[in-house]
Amino acid sequence: MTLGPLIVQSDHTVLLEVAHSDAEDARHELAVFAELERAPEHIHTYRITRLGLWNARAAGHTADEILDTLNRHAKFPVPTGVASEIEDTMRRYGRLTIERAANEEYGGEREGELILRCDDPAILREVVSAKKIAPLLGNRLDDRTYPVVSWARGELKQQLVARGWPAEDLAGYRPGEPYDIELVQRGWELRDYQAKAVEAFQRGGSGVVVLPCGAGKTIVGAAAMAALDAKALILVTNAVSARQWRSELLRRTSLTEEEIGEYSGQVKEVKPVTIATYQILTSRRRGAYAHLSLLDAQDWGVIVYDEVHLLPAPVFKLTAELQARRRLGLTATLVREDGREGDVFSLIGPKRYDAAWKDIEAQGFIAPAACFEVRIDMAESERMDYAVAEDQDRYRIASSTLVKQPVARRIVEKHPDESVLVIGQYIDQLESMAEALRVPLITGQTPVDERERLFQAFRDGEERILVVSKVANFSVDLPDASVAIQISGSFGSRQEEAQRLGRLLRPKSNGTTASFYTLIARDTVDQDFAQNRQRFLAEQGYSYTILDADQV
Repeated sequence: MTLGPLIVQSDHTVLLEVAHSDAEDARHELAVFAELERAPEHIHTYRITRLGLWNARAAGHTADEILDTLNRHAKFPVPTGVASEIEDTMRRYGRLTIERAANEEYGGEREGELILRCDDPAILREVVSAKKIAPLLGNRLDDRTYPVVSWARGELKQQLVARGWPAEDLAGYRPGEPYDIELVQRGWELRDYQAKAVEAFQRGGSGVVVLPCGAGKTIVGAAAMAALDAKALILVTNAVSARQWRSELLRRTSLTEEEIGEYSGQVKEVKPVTIATYQILTSRRRGAYAHLSLLDAQDWGVIVYDEVHLLPAPVFKLTAELQARRRLGLTATLVREDGREGDVFSLIGPKRYDAAWKDIEAQGFIAPAACFEVRIDMAESERMDYAVAEDQDRYRIASSTLVKQPVARRIVEKHPDESVLVIGQYIDQLESMAEALRVPLITGQTPVDERERLFQAFRDGEERILVVSKVANFSVDLPDASVAIQISGSFGSRQEEAQRLGRLLRPKSNGTTASFYTLIARDTVDQDFAQNRQRFLAEQGYSYTILDADQV
């Protein structure tokens, strides 16, 4: 009998031996329910979490399947306590349900009202006694049922997740105002995984679809809208993303220019399909979210949340008030550095479909990529500044070291015929880098029209190199970009790392392998944060080759 690559420990961590012949299969199966915590060279550490297990359960996986994965790949027997906890945790999902009272119940007086139901009176009693849950419910109807306050559907689900009893929402959704939307498949076809994602969303009613950057999340959104045939609100990260969504909808569906509205800082249109930015929704006027209220008043059949992992806190309020509408979240990663994955789970919905990056790569739908961490020694003067700096200033000093400029130039020269993005966090660093490379710079201060002109010049090959800030992290379609040089970032952000690699993953016509370089100041917090940033991509099967600066 061959010993497997996993060691399952009683603290719910799972160790994966990377060099084992079965490591790739085990990693792929682990990703369904466990989160990668650390990914050094030889042993990767995963943690089995409640939320991971509930997402797996909502996606149709069972405790038996998960235990089978662990038992098949384990080097030693799975601790009985871990097995019991997995079974108990997954059994909790759906014990409580949110439903609508049928007309024959309670004398017909509560037909259509929201009710919280549980098959176990003891569990229900435990839940309703919680201080944050009791105000969301009315007086008990029977031993297994409580009425739900009409506005509290979203908040109740949040609180139940926090208490460890995630409710299955079976209350249904308002259909919204009907509106005919058809997919127009001329010269392209819905890919198998895209069709499965739409089917999983329809079956669940609401939830999140996780696909790699470049795998066609926008098309999944368009196909879901076409399947529902109702007015739609699409929430996006910025105006550039809004215009790319408009372009894709015009290309992929029967919708015309007159039927698609943009609601952003520049334009305020409300049409049958409206694309709004998160920023406009969270802007206040005299203390009130005026734009949010305006859009809330429309009879949408579906709300699409692009880059759902970035939802700002005020938009969770909008989401909570729109629990009666279908909600589709689209993202490349559900990782949130603020720990609010539970809010996405309870308010948008559980993960309905998740495609591994390497699986999509193997099918040829995203480009292969090689990742490199280039370690650089800071100049002595910078090292002294770093040594005496306050903790909160050290990352900026380390990540902005001027020694990164000649290394970036050498990498550019190493890829003379490829399109290159230089990406960073700090505007002064980016300005200096753009000047050193003599190439255009795009930041949040760049007017939208100028951004679009430069992005189009990059697509057309008129500009081979762009220096960009975090405005290029999300929803920017640059299919010919094949090299990215990351010079600084948002500290240890895993989702930013994934999004930045995602800029390179559009399939290349010549089959080129993408190259993702991260420039790191050696033996500083810059290096420490890099290790955290890499965790999500390591979970997806990407590895980083460590290079010294003189090796590039």
